[in-house]
Amino acid sequence: MAAPMSLGSLLQSKLVEDPLYRDEGLCVLGIFGKSALQPVSAKESLVNTLADKHVFLLFGPEEEAGSSAQGSSIRAYYNEESRVLFLVLTSVCDNRQLLRACEALGSGTGHAEAHELWKGCEKQHCLQLLYLFSLCHVLLLVHPTCAFDVTYDRLFRALDALRQKALPLLRAAIKDCPVSKEWKLNCRPCPPRLLFVFQMNGALKVGGGAGGLGSASSGTDAPGGNPEKPKKHSPRRRLQHALEDQIYRIFRKSRVLTNQSINCLFTVPANQAFVYVLPGPDEDPVGTLLGQLRANCALRDSDASMSLTGPRRYQEMRHSARQPSFTVESSASSSTGSGQLVDCTLKEFLWQHVELVLTKKGFDDSVGRNPQPSHFELPSYSKWAQVAERLHQVMLDCRDEELAELALKVQGQGLLKVLEGFLDADAKFSENRCQKALPLAHSAYQSNLPHNYTTTVHKNQLAQALRVYSQHARGVAFQRYALQLHDDCYKFWSNGHQLCEERSLTDQHCVHKFHQLPKTGEKTEMDRNPPILHHNSRGRSTSSCNCGRKQAQREDPFDIKAANYDFYQMLEEKCCGKLERIHFPVFQPSTPDPAPACDEADEPPEAEAGGEGEQLKEKEAVGHTPGDSTSLSLALSLGQSTDSLGPYGGGDGGEGQEKRPSLVDRQASTVEYLPGMLHSGCPKGLLPKFSSWSLVKLGPAKAYNCHIGLEQPGFLPSSAFLLPWDVVIRCRPEEEMGLSEPLDTGSSSWPAPNKTLPGKRGGAGGLGRGRRGRDDVARAFVGFEYEDSRGRRFLSCGPDKVVKVLGPGGPKEPATRVLNCDMPLYIPSPAQGRGLKPHYAQLTRLFIVVPDAPLDLILTPQIQPGPPPCPVFHPEQAEVVLPPDGFWVLRFPYAYVTERGPCYPPKENQPLASYRILRGILRANTASPAPQ
Repeated sequence: MAAPMSLGSLLQSKLVEDPLYRDEGLCVLGIFGKSALQPVSAKESLVNTLADKHVFLLFGPEEEAGSSAQGSSIRAYYNEESRVLFLVLTSVCDNRQLLRACEALGSGTGHAEAHELWKGCEKQHCLQLLYLFSLCHVLLLVHPTCAFDVTYDRLFRALDALRQKALPLLRAAIKDCPVSKEWKLNCRPCPPRLLFVFQMNGALKVGGGAGGLGSASSGTDAPGGNPEKPKKHSPRRRLQHALEDQIYRIFRKSRVLTNQSINCLFTVPANQAFVYVLPGPDEDPVGTLLGQLRANCALRDSDASMSLTGPRRYQEMRHSARQPSFTVESSASSSTGSGQLVDCTLKEFLWQHVELVLTKKGFDDSVGRNPQPSHFELPSYSKWAQVAERLHQVMLDCRDEELAELALKVQGQGLLKVLEGFLDADAKFSENRCQKALPLAHSAYQSNLPHNYTTTVHKNQLAQALRVYSQHARGVAFQRYALQLHDDCYKFWSNGHQLCEERSLTDQHCVHKFHQLPKTGEKTEMDRNPPILHHNSRGRSTSSCNCGRKQAQREDPFDIKAANYDFYQMLEEKCCGKLERIHFPVFQPSTPDPAPACDEADEPPEAEAGGEGEQLKEKEAVGHTPGDSTSLSLALSLGQSTDSLGPYGGGDGGEGQEKRPSLVDRQASTVEYLPGMLHSGCPKGLLPKFSSWSLVKLGPAKAYNCHIGLEQPGFLPSSAFLLPWDVVIRCRPEEEMGLSEPLDTGSSSWPAPNKTLPGKRGGAGGLGRGRRGRDDVARAFVGFEYEDSRGRRFLSCGPDKVVKVLGPGGPKEPATRVLNCDMPLYIPSPAQGRGLKPHYAQLTRLFIVVPDAPLDLILTPQIQPGPPPCPVFHPEQAEVVLPPDGFWVLRFPYAYVTERGPCYPPKENQPLASYRILRGILRANTASPAPQ
């Protein structure tokens, strides 16, 4: 074999042997270990020394083409002449592969990821070592210092455990190979003999002869000895003996070595040296050169009459001191003439063990009273290659489908898990620390916990548990056990401790644990897991019916139907079911299974709502701002609507209102319904299944007595009086019919009969003609009712004022103020409780008394229940005409819900001005009968 190659390439190359050596057995020599931080690999140099030729290029380019992704490889060199097959293992323990592994890590690799990479490299290294221990007769452990590394003890115990675990799989792999029964049973040709080669690293100073190759030193003699008497052994030989004793004691104590060699991972000879220390470099370069020159001259003189056959010796080819550590000692340099035993060379040390293999004597390394003989087999290269090929497929690189299952079991995590207890000491420490920290973290999570709690409480407690965990946990297992803590806390929470996350329309949590809602016709069941229950926040409030004449307790609603429809339907059967009413249009299905409309608009409806609100403000500003015309100012001051001005009013008059697009003007869908409430952001042409608004008639106009007020329960004293609203009615036969009254009327006083107001006649304004005849004034009444959760009710005469009537005659404040401004949807209740939290009252009803006069009141309620971009809510019929002589009640929704969720009531720190009912809710339309 001319050059070394990777083991996989050698097994696939079908090496053609010399016929002279084909039937002879071969000795397999494995070399592994660590290398120092130097450009030359000690293991490759040893092969060069033992083969007496340049097998590996010491200073050439890196020859690691066969290295695996994990940075480990086995390279082979077969010396047919000496019948020795060298297997050199290169791993991350060598400087070149260590640098490659560090480069592969990268800068962004975390601690746990780096640890996993190193553990993967170690496991791959262990598999390759087990491969060598299963195929080699002799193993050579190379170490860059002259001190034994005790971590090898843990490594060998791990390999022994791995071998015992993998033996059944390896037997199945080589059962068809042409080897002996003992080999198939033990999965190795013999218990391999392990030898140790240490390098002198300057820790031991040796003086004397040339090259420092074991010369005697005048060290301190033993007590009582002769100081002039030289030692029998050189310092290097004494170091080798000390290392042998130390290694044997360590391995016997850890039971890596036992009496019976057949049961051990490897053996060491009982009567032969198994430790060799390579001499270190000499500090005297001149003496080194003279010693090499003397050795070369002596070799040439002695071999002058002999012709050299074969390759020249490796020592002769080396003309520098680049590798003085591996110089084979000669008798001339080793002999001192002082009576010391001559130190053997590395080849002499190793070849005494190789000769035992080649002569088929084998190793008899068992000790004790009843030693058991161990098996031994010297295979030919072809037989060995078949076994090596099968084991290589199973343990290192599987390319055969027949052995894929075995390879998966051998290289799988289940088998390699045996190594973790021996090799991964830092991970074992980390796991112990994290396991001790988990109970502390669990206790921190469960401290001060209610029986059922929400996601927010769970997250807060989990954060506290993670803080406690991070104070005690350490190492690479930190993240894994942190995830386990997260899972454990979640399981504890979800196993009967999870509170229902549903919030009511008043922003209150459901008090039940996690449950399911009952289906239609299904009863509640507490015993099921999860239980079947209705939502309940344990919140109760007092509310009035549609007309306001009856109060009842109501549960905190969780859906819009229960809030705005079911409760009032229940009270309507007892109170106001027979009252006259105006029905708002709702969805009328034309199919047996109508579907809710999908939200097709990706744009938020708030933009449209804001735009509509701005347009409404602009219309109101134009409608309520006097112009240059005297007649326009006169009309506005008298409370007339600009609809009576005809073309002068432009787009803001009655024609503009008629052309205003509304849902009623469109054909409503009979297939899809609106799942929520109608607001400015809803698609056109959709109606809900039920109306959240109600408009009922309590009776004729005379049903309300302005001196007594509303005779309904729950009102605060002196606050149940409606505000008067004086509407001017024109009775002029020569003028056009159908005049309308704007929101801001002129005067709040009641004019005397048959007396005209000064400054109201004539004028060449927009009408272009003088006034004739007489103006009558009709009095309507308006009241905005607020109700709190305790059922206390009151009427408001302004955005921040409650009606208070202290004397007879009713309130003095006109309704102009409340009609011409944005009224708040929520105001602080005048009857606050003892707590620090403010108590709010909500706008619930609008009372309207339409007088018995040629007058129609047009109702256009628009409510914005939140700060922008909250949409504007309105009934299903945008404009409702209230006929004369009627006492009407408009009940507003109890809760407001969009497709994106409910609009919750304001919190303590939120401004109430953002929750409002827009101005323009009511306007008058006067009509006089034509003259007879």
